[in-house]
Amino acid sequence: MKYIILEKDDESEQFIKITLNGLENMGFLGSTKNHMEALNLIYKNIPDIIFIGLDGALEDLSGFLLDIVQHSIHRPALIAISSSKKHAYEAFQYGFFDYILKPITELNLRRSILKYKKNYPPKFYETICLKSNKDYQYLNIDDILFLKADNNTTDFHLKDGSTVGAYKTLKTFENALPLNFLRIHKSYIINSKFISRIHYGKSVCIIKNPSFKIPFTKTFKDNIDFMNARLFKKSFIASN
Repeated sequence: MKYIILEKDDESEQFIKITLNGLENMGFLGSTKNHMEALNLIYKNIPDIIFIGLDGALEDLSGFLLDIVQHSIHRPALIAISSSKKHAYEAFQYGFFDYILKPITELNLRRSILKYKKNYPPKFYETICLKSNKDYQYLNIDDILFLKADNNTTDFHLKDGSTVGAYKTLKTFENALPLNFLRIHKSYIINSKFISRIHYGKSVCIIKNPSFKIPFTKTFKDNIDFMNARLFKKSFIASN
């Protein structure tokens, strides 16, 4: 979920960025104190969420929102921020998704994000289309074992043993893939459905069908722990 912040209060802006940086699947696109710069960020990056400070950040709230309605290809969820409850009615009158009262707390931020997730569940693609001139190649996402970066290209390793290359970076595909795909290395994204072993001592994951050893790094250890906990929970445990 991508978000931007339009807020004059530096302390509130920093608190939102730091808190959301610790949450999974939150992408910060930028912040500004100017509504014209905010519109440019919105149209350039197409955020899912916009945090808007109502304590002086916008001189013309109705004009700002009208601009978004008229020109944005994707209507973002608006979350109001204010030190006063008097702006709450105004925010909901203008169709804001949520309202957070200052001082902002981690609990209230988490509640707001969870509320968003509940109302807007993520939509993932079933296939990836690799288009080159008049050639359209479709990959079934469920057939992908892992993705490997090779400079500015990406190789898709499929369960039938074939490899398909794309002239795009790994980052291009990262946010389009469902939650069972996790980045475990700067050069690898793996499909956790095909994991047969996680060896912390050797820092490798074993992919089955066929067998591949995929290294992981400390940078992405949280993803490894998350994946391992999810697999462990669904398993019958027998210690060796």
